[in-house]
Amino acid sequence: MYLAKMNYLQVEDYLQHNDTIVIPVGSLENHGLHLPLGTDALIPEELARLLDARSPLLIAPAVNYGATDDLAGFAGTVSLGTEGLISLLRSICDQLYRHGFRHFIILNGHGGNTAAIQTVGLHLYNKGALLANLNWWLMAGQLNPAWAGGHGGGEETAGVMAVDPALIKTEYLHQPEGIRNDLGDALPYEAWTNVRYKGVSVSVPRRIDAITDNGWLVHSFRGDVPDRATPEWGRQMLASVADYIADFGEVFAKAPLPVPQK
Repeated sequence: MYLAKMNYLQVEDYLQHNDTIVIPVGSLENHGLHLPLGTDALIPEELARLLDARSPLLIAPAVNYGATDDLAGFAGTVSLGTEGLISLLRSICDQLYRHGFRHFIILNGHGGNTAAIQTVGLHLYNKGALLANLNWWLMAGQLNPAWAGGHGGGEETAGVMAVDPALIKTEYLHQPEGIRNDLGDALPYEAWTNVRYKGVSVSVPRRIDAITDNGWLVHSFRGDVPDRATPEWGRQMLASVADYIADFGEVFAKAPLPVPQK
């Protein structure tokens, strides 16, 4: 069921027997030359569509902007920043809380959103509610290690293929990451914004366009190249994740609520 397609009487009826709501959260950011900017929103929205066929859980409209400051150097990327996303999600959840919702499931499509979602989750916990953050790409890799991948790699490419293969710019599927050691060869690139020094991975926050002109980064996921993706992989993967979310949601809806903090 979709919240946006209901009237308030239907919402009141739903709340008589279930106080759980699913909120897809994505991002608008570069995913390399082969994937659309909306990758992190398109996949959670497709998962929500699949979930709707599997579960009676109520699904809120998607939040399709996220915290993605490190990708802001690529044209079209729009970032709310962590504080902006906290403010938006807290406002949405507080109003849903006021109506009676107490179990919140965030269907997250972007790793950079995690800090904001965790902050809002603790805020809701202190009010006597629970939030579960479901990062679909991590769940997929745990359900099947062969699906695990990184930013713009085979996993996400397969996911977008399951949504609409026409969104893939196939002429760029073989384009390399184009990684450069922007901090010098003594601090070689390791993963995302990490460098490696004497066997230790060290985070050095900076913009991704300092590291690569392409913008897909799976250096730490050896072999997760986008051209290994197939639509069948994507369909099977998203269906499995949707099955998991439906099962999880049924159990999570019954989880005991915390005592509100004064």
